[in-house]
Amino acid sequence: MNLSRASSLLGSTRRSLPPLIYGHSKISVARFAHSSFASTQDLSYWKRIPVWSNVPDEEFISYKWQTGNSVNNSRQLFVFLKTVLPNDIPPSSEFPSSPRNVDELINDVQDGIRRAPMAVKLTPHLLSLINWSDPLHDPVFRQFIPLGSRAKPDHPKLTLDSLDETGDSPVKGIVQRYPDRAAFISTSTCPVYCRQCTRSYAVGAPTENVRKKPFLPIHKKWEVMFDYVERTPTIADMLVSGGDTYSLSPDDLRMIGMRMLSIPHVKRLRFASKGISFCPGRIIDPEDGWADVIIDLTRQGRKSGKSVAIHTHFNHPNEITWITRKAAQRLFEEGVTVRNQSVLLNGVNNNVDTMKSLINTLTSMNIQPYYVFQCDMVHGIEDMRTPLHEMLHMESMIRGWTSGFMTPNFVVNLPGGGGKRLACSYESYDRATGRSTFLSPESKDAARRWEYWDPLPSSPAVTGV
Repeated sequence: MNLSRASSLLGSTRRSLPPLIYGHSKISVARFAHSSFASTQDLSYWKRIPVWSNVPDEEFISYKWQTGNSVNNSRQLFVFLKTVLPNDIPPSSEFPSSPRNVDELINDVQDGIRRAPMAVKLTPHLLSLINWSDPLHDPVFRQFIPLGSRAKPDHPKLTLDSLDETGDSPVKGIVQRYPDRAAFISTSTCPVYCRQCTRSYAVGAPTENVRKKPFLPIHKKWEVMFDYVERTPTIADMLVSGGDTYSLSPDDLRMIGMRMLSIPHVKRLRFASKGISFCPGRIIDPEDGWADVIIDLTRQGRKSGKSVAIHTHFNHPNEITWITRKAAQRLFEEGVTVRNQSVLLNGVNNNVDTMKSLINTLTSMNIQPYYVFQCDMVHGIEDMRTPLHEMLHMESMIRGWTSGFMTPNFVVNLPGGGGKRLACSYESYDRATGRSTFLSPESKDAARRWEYWDPLPSSPAVTGV
């Protein structure tokens, strides 16, 4: 593969950046890389990738460079894979039909993409985290790149909009499942697409299997949503979600945030973004104002006695680099609360030691481990779901191991719109059938026994790494 040709196809651009402006002083990335935040293992980790081997630290951190060099479709992904994969692929013992060489793996990825509910979109940061010498056992690869050889039939109880968000939408773009809180769906795009996305019915480009119902960030539509929040005084807690709020421009982010803070009965404001996971450099990029807006909204909120927070999404400690730590440190120093919501995923983090490592790493960065979700019953990802008993065992091993405020809640978001319930609060659980039931007194049907179903037994369990 001609690397210059691959670089061109990936939309490579080059530019120089001044030293990063961090707090009130200029700090060079190179000097930070040798500080206590960085480990020698991940200095310039992206230089292992042939097409990015000459990219300097300051350029890699740039959000404009990251988005300009992202893999945005399957064609670009196949070109990229040919530059990074070895000829022989270490086999997976859990999946006997797994590919053994580069051509078989690329064909397997093609088959996986044809079956997948989510389109392909990956940043250089994420692609640089993957161990390309052994991709079949890599926890980051598993979350973002589907393989046809691992595909399993959908559970017969599964629906495309698994949480019935459209049924809990009083106006388009608002999801209100609880009296005192609601979600403001600001966009249906993300800078990256996760395989297990709950909103695969709406988020991202259409795929061969899913026709999307997108929600574009149009101010005219937002006005209808703002109006609903303003005339619903029971709402005290607003989650600005998507898609991913990282997709919003700083101006749009500020407009939404200030409008929400101006509503007297809205006391808490959360912004949902995986951004610090898939593109942490934006938080410390001096040429991008997204983080500056979050910091300013936090200050404005505190002056009014209102809390502002980021809810982010890390699933594995391998997703964290020195750039991630620097980004988290900036937010911490500026007083921004960051909470993490993980999803328990087969072959990624369904391992007690892995989850403990993730919790330790997050708390060392002052990111609160808030939730660990049972994976939703989403179309096309049966190979990623885990049975409820794995979550119950994990919680039993983790609760009491560390301080209570550092221990996440292990929860099930009930299919059909029953809301979040602690996994251990189940009413009944039959491991033979995989059926668990829950009561949800504050849900839209308080008397209903809400069901969650384990993945079909044909799905082999894979121990998270």
